[in-house]
Amino acid sequence: MIERIFRSVLDSYHHRFVSRRLILAIDLTIVLFSFLAASVLRFNFDVSEINWPVYRYYVLVLLLVRWGYFLGFRSYHGIVRHTSLEDMWLIFRTVSLSSLTVILASAAAAYFLDRIILYIPVSVLLIEYFICLFLMIASRFFVKSMYQDIASKSPRTLPQDTIIYGAGSLGILTRNVLLNDPHKIHNILCFIDDNPTLNGKSMAGVRVLDRESAYEKYGSKDASNLEVVLAIQSIGTKRKKDILEFFLQRNIVVKVVPSANEWLEGTLSSGQIRKIRIEDLLEREPIKLDSANVRNQVVGKVVAITGAAGSIGSEIARQLVHYAPKKLLMLDQSESGLYDLEFELRNVYAERIENVELVSMIANVTDAARMERVFTLHQPQIVFHAAAYKHVPMMEKYPYEAIKTNVLGTKTVADLSVRQRVEKFVFVSTDKAVNPTNVMGASKRLAEMYVQSLNSYLANTTDFVITRFGNVLGSNGSVVPLFRKQIQAGGPITVTHPEVIRFFMTIPEACQLVLEAGAMGQGGDVFVFDMGEPIKIVDLARRMVQLSGLVVDRDIRIIYTGLRPGEKLYEELLRNNESHLPTHHSKILIARLPDVAYEGVHETIRELKNILPGGDRDAMVSLMKTIIPEYISNNSEFEKLDHLQEDFSDPM
Repeated sequence: MIERIFRSVLDSYHHRFVSRRLILAIDLTIVLFSFLAASVLRFNFDVSEINWPVYRYYVLVLLLVRWGYFLGFRSYHGIVRHTSLEDMWLIFRTVSLSSLTVILASAAAAYFLDRIILYIPVSVLLIEYFICLFLMIASRFFVKSMYQDIASKSPRTLPQDTIIYGAGSLGILTRNVLLNDPHKIHNILCFIDDNPTLNGKSMAGVRVLDRESAYEKYGSKDASNLEVVLAIQSIGTKRKKDILEFFLQRNIVVKVVPSANEWLEGTLSSGQIRKIRIEDLLEREPIKLDSANVRNQVVGKVVAITGAAGSIGSEIARQLVHYAPKKLLMLDQSESGLYDLEFELRNVYAERIENVELVSMIANVTDAARMERVFTLHQPQIVFHAAAYKHVPMMEKYPYEAIKTNVLGTKTVADLSVRQRVEKFVFVSTDKAVNPTNVMGASKRLAEMYVQSLNSYLANTTDFVITRFGNVLGSNGSVVPLFRKQIQAGGPITVTHPEVIRFFMTIPEACQLVLEAGAMGQGGDVFVFDMGEPIKIVDLARRMVQLSGLVVDRDIRIIYTGLRPGEKLYEELLRNNESHLPTHHSKILIARLPDVAYEGVHETIRELKNILPGGDRDAMVSLMKTIIPEYISNNSEFEKLDHLQEDFSDPM
């Protein structure tokens, strides 16, 4: 009956808190009861020996002193259901100091006023002290325990079985946060810790087990309601992956506690404990940048970014504000994306941009007149050219747009950089420019060739640097956002081919390397990034399903749709006739590309520009194939042009 009433009250008022005045009144009632109990105990339950007219003044003095200390220390301000060791320590200090004050004050009054009646017996005060301290602490933990016990039986939520990986201070903090979660009841099964000396012991009342023992006891039979929270602050990438793989292979949901600098207002909350993302499984050891070199290149300079609203351009902007450029000029044709970026920089990075002039401008890199006015007005000293079309199937359908933006747009910005005496031009390219099999890759390769030839043709002016890397996780048009949408919709997940593999890198990691390569580049350098081991797209899809707490083929199906136009099974970072040299950065290599004659590339681009108005797609693609002999179409309507070139080259 009592439990049912309490549960009804809990369901109605679980989001509300007890009044502080009520808690203060309860505390003062405990003081009154404690004094009366202490007096009775002091006289061995013989109440006739107690001088009640005098003792009522004693209890009044004690109540007044305690009341003053309660107000001063604010011991009644805590939320009872969330009582912690810190609250217990606060109560201990408040009660101890108030008792000490009463003892000293009564002794001083009796001595200086020479009236023994003013002296409150120390024996009574000591007994009262222990009773009061016990009752105040016990009452709070009793209410907390009752709340958690009744809440765990409440039909409004199913208790979540939870294992915490890490029995250190962060693990214990995580336990406390989860137990106080107002939205979900957590049943903490155990801690897991790799330290063998902790195995079998208890931390904060929870048993510590090794990984295998914990899985055998709690996960081997039914793990449908089980989750593991990784609560280790300093953990190497390799060890982290090993832990994640262990549980994911067994279809157990894994969550992670964010680093301390991500805690809101310096305090961890249950809402910040998030599910593992695919980026966590693919991350590598943190990149060590030569920040001083990057800062020396950027500080006090006018820096322009084309394609600033895109995935790469926006992240370059976020990172550049840390290096104190004089002006950050952000160019893009996407008004919404550009507005969002400037809003973010002015609010999230407010302290960083105090001395940085932010300029966002709607501009298309293919509009030569517009770009010339922008460059003339702002006089950029460093240019990061990230504007490009990069969606392979779309550009296979619309080669006009790929050539206009990726080739002619790059030529426009590069030529302007020369005329305006820009110090450094950093071109963001792609691994799809290597042995291209599609229009997008070929257009980026032709842009590479023009930038490379321009650097040789116009020596001792602008330094042109090319950076080349593979897919970036979460970028616009990448498979990760697509898979997430398909999983949220209940599937199926569409994969083009079971053997398709790709290199992957996170957006921040890629942009860090772009800045580093741009700083170290001397002109004419083509930098390729160490992308790590290639990953099968189907394995990526399976992992994302597991990270969502689902099972492949039971909850989500994976279907194969066939290679898309222009797509190939694998990507490369170097051509067959290209080699590379190491740099001081282990993840950045210098590609040794064959020299490209400026006249030939310039003439081809001029012809492309003349062909574009006619809209002859075959003519556009055929001309690119002429200057890029390694461009062999794959799964594309333009494969016919490769056969035609073979026929023309046959001496028969």
